[in-house]
Amino acid sequence: MADPVLPETERIKERRRSTGSLSRRMILIAAAWISLLLLGGGLALDRVLSNAVTRNFDDSLNYVLTAMVASAEIGPAGEVLLNRPLGDQRFLEPNSGLYYQISGGGFEAFRSRSLWDRSLKVLQKHNDIDVHTYDSKEFPDEPLRILERDVILPGSPVRWRFQVAQSRAALDDQINVLRKTLVRSFALLGLGLIVLAALQTYYGLLPLRKVRKAIARMRSGVATRVDEPLPNELAPMVEELNDLLEHNEKQAEEARRHAGNLAHALKTPLTVIMNAATAGAADLPDTVCREATTMRRQVDHHLARARAVGRRGHAHSRADAWPSLEAVERAVARLYPDVRIDVAGPRDLAVHVERQDLDELLGNLIENAAKYGGGSVFVTVSGDAGFVEFQIEDDGQGIPEEKRARLFSRGARLDTSKPGTGLGLAIVRDVAEIYGGTVGLEDSEDLGGLLVRLRLPAAAEEPEPARSSVIRSTSNKRR
Repeated sequence: MADPVLPETERIKERRRSTGSLSRRMILIAAAWISLLLLGGGLALDRVLSNAVTRNFDDSLNYVLTAMVASAEIGPAGEVLLNRPLGDQRFLEPNSGLYYQISGGGFEAFRSRSLWDRSLKVLQKHNDIDVHTYDSKEFPDEPLRILERDVILPGSPVRWRFQVAQSRAALDDQINVLRKTLVRSFALLGLGLIVLAALQTYYGLLPLRKVRKAIARMRSGVATRVDEPLPNELAPMVEELNDLLEHNEKQAEEARRHAGNLAHALKTPLTVIMNAATAGAADLPDTVCREATTMRRQVDHHLARARAVGRRGHAHSRADAWPSLEAVERAVARLYPDVRIDVAGPRDLAVHVERQDLDELLGNLIENAAKYGGGSVFVTVSGDAGFVEFQIEDDGQGIPEEKRARLFSRGARLDTSKPGTGLGLAIVRDVAEIYGGTVGLEDSEDLGGLLVRLRLPAAAEEPEPARSSVIRSTSNKRR
């Protein structure tokens, strides 16, 4: 049976790849680190406590060994005797687990009654009078802890070996109880720490769940922003998210407005063409060409705005001013070979604008200066407080101040004797404002014509050495 068709959201969720749970990852890391620390600490503590218990066990045997040496004396036949019995009753009980033995010089070993018919082995591994401690398995099913030392008693040339042995059962039981206590305590401590890490992870990631719920509310249309109070670590991310939403809303609103403006602008020419075609007008071809030209300039205008709006959000938009000026200068010089164009300013300036939009801005302004000027155009570029300023001057008749505002209206033209659409300055103003710049018209003090002042945001500086200012002049006719 074929699988049912899943909704689009379900297919998106299936295609979405995940790197796993962040909570699970944090808890596993905490659990691994806690386990490692507790294991290392437990082993170290087990070694310290086991050594302490063993040392205490050996001290009790050493006390007995010292008492034996203090009570030992030489008998009439040269044998060794104890002038007083040792105080522990276990030395009198057969196989009690506590034994002593004195041997040496070929004499019969002097043993405690607890050894009964057994004897301790005498190993010739040392030849000094220090106390030596070791474990022995010489008795079946009864591992021993033995302390021994060699002693030369007064009145006897024989080196006597004094040995005290005790079953390790009591010592091993103490160590086992100690280790069980350590394992249980550390296991409980580790479990508690892991639970604490899980609670900390859940509580620490709780703001992320709030952000997810807030985004879900935005997707369902209940809210438009994430406005809940959040920790300092998440506040910058939420601010960026809100800024992104606001930016997208502005772009969507601008797109809707542009689409409406374009539809309104195209409606009238299309109506004129349709009426002319329906009426069978004799000048239908001329009407179609005229209205098509009007529609084309409207489309060009709105495409330029839409392109600038789409590129405005690019954080790395950057264009070097000088290469763009050179490219525009060459293009305008081919269109107007009799116009002299001078460009001055530093070559290391860059603007926070896409190169294609910068070319269109400068191309419109420089072409207008060459078209309506008297034959000379002077372009000056400079940096000023986070902006790059372009001044385009010409030696034409200029424009009266009261008429300058009209030039930024779509289709407005003061000089109809020369070809044009009247959208150049309108496009320049719209694109400049989209990037956060300005454009203004003034009188040129040097050339006497019009001065257009274009200000655009400067791009971030790059670690390159600054270049000196230059003046470049191109003309096919010298005045």
